[in-house]
Amino acid sequence: MNPYILAILLFGLGLGTTITFASSHWLLAWMGLEMNTLAIIPLMAQHHHPRAVEATTKYFLTQATAAAMLLFASVTNAWLSGQWDIQQMTHPLPTTIITLALALKIGLAPVHAWLPEVLQGLDLTVGLILSTWQKLAPFALILQINPTNSTILIILGLTSTLIGGWGGLNQTQLRKILAYSSIAHLGWMILVLQFSPSLTLLTLLTYFVMTFSTFLVFKLNKATTINTLATSWTKAPILTSLTPLILLSLGGLPPLTGFMPKWLILQELAKQDLALTATVAALSALLSLYFYLRLSYAMTLTMSPNNLNGTTPWRLSSSQSTLPLAISTAMAICLLPLAPAATALLTP
Repeated sequence: MNPYILAILLFGLGLGTTITFASSHWLLAWMGLEMNTLAIIPLMAQHHHPRAVEATTKYFLTQATAAAMLLFASVTNAWLSGQWDIQQMTHPLPTTIITLALALKIGLAPVHAWLPEVLQGLDLTVGLILSTWQKLAPFALILQINPTNSTILIILGLTSTLIGGWGGLNQTQLRKILAYSSIAHLGWMILVLQFSPSLTLLTLLTYFVMTFSTFLVFKLNKATTINTLATSWTKAPILTSLTPLILLSLGGLPPLTGFMPKWLILQELAKQDLALTATVAALSALLSLYFYLRLSYAMTLTMSPNNLNGTTPWRLSSSQSTLPLAISTAMAICLLPLAPAATALLTP
């Protein structure tokens, strides 16, 4: 892609998210979300592969549907209450529709079905943008409307954690596994949103760090399926021995970074007398943990078959910069000791 066009598209991505962050009016927020969608579509379809074009079309249709729902709900809210302000959502009907529209935007279950399909059709770099940056603007809006209907948030959160764990169990494609991982993590964030918005933000940040690290590892290894992970020993032995730690951090095992948000969320849910919800969420984390363990096993404990198909493909040394990978890997593994500082910042 022409570097000037790429720069314009990335600028459009940044500007769309910034406009949504800065807006207090629903039309302006909608405009930012639309800019965001339109800026990433050429990036998704840049390889002209039928799979990429199909993924781009699916993405465009779901995002357009969500944006139309959002616009409809905000107009309904203005009609019912005379308010266009994002933080003045008083009527339950538009609030519920907007919550569902934003859930569709970020891919929460039960409106998640587009996310694994779309992510599977993209290359790892654009997949990373879709899994991280594209979640920011809708999340900012969800945090601002602070939905009053707590039942819908808990249902969305629990179904997302369960489907995110269940869906990834029989997958062999890494991008689909990461998509289900994303759905499960978003479920955890939505569960605790109404009780502690700052904890939701902390979870979002740790999810970004861990996902960034995982995508970069797969990109360095040029890996898209579980089987290609088995050949990564020959290319980057040290990184291959660290990758299981990143994956288990995504799964939320102590003493890794990913344990911190899960621990704090379960604690918060228990404080709110939602012991059953916390139990279901914790058990659904075991489902996710299974497929992270499966990836770790494929990477470190199996040898690739010694036949013609399994021989390590010829590779030149990667041109990818390793500094972001080094920083994000260190953060994905080692940040748990900062948990007391995080809790101090979270308590108002």
